[in-house]
Amino acid sequence: MKFKKGQKIPEFSLEDHNDQEISLAEFEGKNILLSFHPFAWTSVCRNQMEALEENYEEFDKNNTVPLGISIDPMPAKKAWARDMGLKKLSLLSDFWPHGELASKLGIFIDKIGTSGRVNILVDDQGEVLWAKEYDISELPDIEEVLEAAADNA
Repeated sequence: MKFKKGQKIPEFSLEDHNDQEISLAEFEGKNILLSFHPFAWTSVCRNQMEALEENYEEFDKNNTVPLGISIDPMPAKKAWARDMGLKKLSLLSDFWPHGELASKLGIFIDKIGTSGRVNILVDDQGEVLWAKEYDISELPDIEEVLEAAADNA
């Protein structure tokens, strides 16, 4: 899936690991980084989420709220967030209907039953500001992601 600047993503509402319903409407006046990762409890996904947590203040300075999203069920997301010691980053579950948001975005991989590894930066209206798709085994370059947030603040 190729995302084009200005393209609108579909509205969504997903539960995070703190039992909160999260949707675009929550972030009026903010940009949102939708950071899709294939599976919780895997090393590259862990490094991707920890990089978002460690740089949360930098995202905030650039008017951006990062969100981690995968198809894992909520109990796994809660346990994983606790294991990583997340304090700021929200982990959203796209579990049921299985991978619905990832499917609507065209990044669900049927063959393995998960989303691809994709970062999508959108504004509060859901318009794409920047996006990048990665190989499943590739860790996104956090500096590149922070630069995209700063360029679109």
